[in-house]
Amino acid sequence: MRRKMLNSKFILAAFLLLGISEAAAIETKARNVILMDYDTGQYLYAKEANKMIPPASMSKLMTVYIILRKLNDGSLSLDDTFTVSENAWRKGGAASGGSTMFLAIGDKVRVEDLLKGIIIQSGNDACIVAAENLAGSEEDFAADMNKMAEQIGLKNSHFANSTGLPHPDHRMSAEDLAKLARLIISQYPQYYHLFSQKEFVYHNIRQGNRNPLLYSMPTADGLKTGHTEEAGYCLTASAKKDNRRLIGVFTGLKSIKERSEEPEKIMNWGFREFDNYTLLKKGAQVAEMPVWYGTDKTVPMVVAEDVVRTVKKSRYSKIRITAVYDKPVKAPVEVGQQLGVARIEVPGDAPVEIPLVAAKAVKEVGLWGRVRKNLQYLLTGAE
Repeated sequence: MRRKMLNSKFILAAFLLLGISEAAAIETKARNVILMDYDTGQYLYAKEANKMIPPASMSKLMTVYIILRKLNDGSLSLDDTFTVSENAWRKGGAASGGSTMFLAIGDKVRVEDLLKGIIIQSGNDACIVAAENLAGSEEDFAADMNKMAEQIGLKNSHFANSTGLPHPDHRMSAEDLAKLARLIISQYPQYYHLFSQKEFVYHNIRQGNRNPLLYSMPTADGLKTGHTEEAGYCLTASAKKDNRRLIGVFTGLKSIKERSEEPEKIMNWGFREFDNYTLLKKGAQVAEMPVWYGTDKTVPMVVAEDVVRTVKKSRYSKIRITAVYDKPVKAPVEVGQQLGVARIEVPGDAPVEIPLVAAKAVKEVGLWGRVRKNLQYLLTGAE
């Protein structure tokens, strides 16, 4: 029979700021939004976050991701040089009217400079040069982008080019952009500093990083802006404050001013209203499971890893943790064997279940031990 056990010592206590009411849900002018806690991967705020939308230059993050992946596996070096084709110059150069690194036909460009040109200057020409030299053509590189998206779990993305220039089949969701940003930060920290570099000079032309938060929000350190008529003004951003990092994606804003103000407002709200809490420590005993036919009568149930959740500060005192399990378990029991779950309930959020495992092994009793336990059960009803 399935049974829930609730013990008052597992109803977590917390600090409650008396006299301060819980903040109302924040409003934003952005069309599509997601705010993610980097460490837990939890979403603090979402608005049309799964909708496939034109990502504009924010999709250059996938171009960057593929380059970083090749640098990491050794198939590419920062000192390797790529040649600028006439196609890259025409489609992505100054004459195209889009953002550009101002490359010239026939230039031999170091991969490191191309990375900076993509990240800092949002160069369409730099993206096309990378695509052509890595895959043979931009079309083949887009196919590689789609394979990579599937491999890393981006479920609402489809790429048609390396730049994010308007195309009816080029789409991403805000959620996928946040996931991709998280992967870049976690997998390639040695290159992440490029996203906070405020300017880059190439061909004696100095260009500044378009990310407005780098200038207005001291905790911000990346990632990528975007703008087309269809997408509006967009930003994939990250900021770190007091060892806690947030990632935000914002699209559909109407002006550069809004792209500066709305992300900063939402991200500051996330830092202010939420925090990360260790609800259960690795090895913490949550309950004891009775053992039938065991050399021990019970076995401790513990969590195998620290359980950290991002929780609205005003809800922390209302968290409930309940051990849920079938009683009893039949011996033998192995260390690490799952015996039940710890059900974590936070008001306003969907319940989360964390596996509870055996903290030690319990051997099975011999024949006479089983006879004795059966007799005990018949006489007393004790399990």
